[in-house]
Amino acid sequence: MSRVTAQNVADAAGVSLATVDRVLNNRKGVRQPTIERVTKAMDDLNFVRDQAAADLARRKFYKFSFIVPSGETAFFADVRNEIEIAQTNATKDRIEISMVAVPPLDAQAIAHAIENLGDDLGDGVAIVAVESQIVHDAISKLRNRGVHVITFISDMPSSSRQRFVGIDNVAAGRVAGSLLKRFVAPRSGDIAVVAGSGTLRDHVERHMGLEQIIRAECPNLKVLPWIEGMELAGVVEEKLLNLIAENPNIVGLYSLGGGTRGVIDAVQSANQDISVVSTELSQHTRSALIDGSIDAVLVQDPSHEVRSAIRVLKALTDGAPINEKQERIRIEIFMRDNLL
Repeated sequence: MSRVTAQNVADAAGVSLATVDRVLNNRKGVRQPTIERVTKAMDDLNFVRDQAAADLARRKFYKFSFIVPSGETAFFADVRNEIEIAQTNATKDRIEISMVAVPPLDAQAIAHAIENLGDDLGDGVAIVAVESQIVHDAISKLRNRGVHVITFISDMPSSSRQRFVGIDNVAAGRVAGSLLKRFVAPRSGDIAVVAGSGTLRDHVERHMGLEQIIRAECPNLKVLPWIEGMELAGVVEEKLLNLIAENPNIVGLYSLGGGTRGVIDAVQSANQDISVVSTELSQHTRSALIDGSIDAVLVQDPSHEVRSAIRVLKALTDGAPINEKQERIRIEIFMRDNLL
């Protein structure tokens, strides 16, 4: 299929090419209904602007920073790897990307990382947010200095961040609930939940989605209070083994955060028939899917999320429209039968 051009957008929207150009460059003189019509045409046609040529002509440079967790979680190891790949690939588009890895779940470390960026903040920052007033205030300071800010993977909508790049986490929790409903049926019993921390909004929202399904559709099941493993496999294994020993009626488990190796070890050690839905597609979860220790893994694509974050920050910097369809991060379900 040939590339969609600005002329195709103009024809679809019933406007001139010059009008499309004014909308693309956020220039004055275009009425709001016309802007909306052009934007809809872009979405319908999956139009992706070739901004690179224009940027090269103006010799425009961009600088973006990522603040992400360090630690043992396989998913964030993949995220950091994708950012490193992007650092190399983005240079051809005159984009400089830096990355700061901070201790997981540490709001103060996020604030310090922002402060340590100094005066050379660049154009935009993507932050894996932790719910905290400290982070809220740090984001406000960035925005007051004119820096574009998006939250990334874990949101903080009460802050002044401009966009969120990540999956619909409530929907992810609902998918987990629907899968467990099918895996467990027709048994009755309890559903265990393993989270990283209640300070992560993505974990809170996934738990909410699970509760919505179980409470509304599964009168034979009850969700137990979650355990927080701080995304550490050893902590998760210890707490989960204790929970299973104390609750012989556990028939299902949703691991919605890190520390998945601890989940696998605990489930394999327990003498109970427990259906498990997890996150992170790693070497350990692949093996667990194959041997039946885990029934399904819900996955978000870190490569898509990193590339999307860069595109969104660039669009915010340029004052350009954002292609909502292109930036939608989808939830994938992996089972033993569709492992690559």
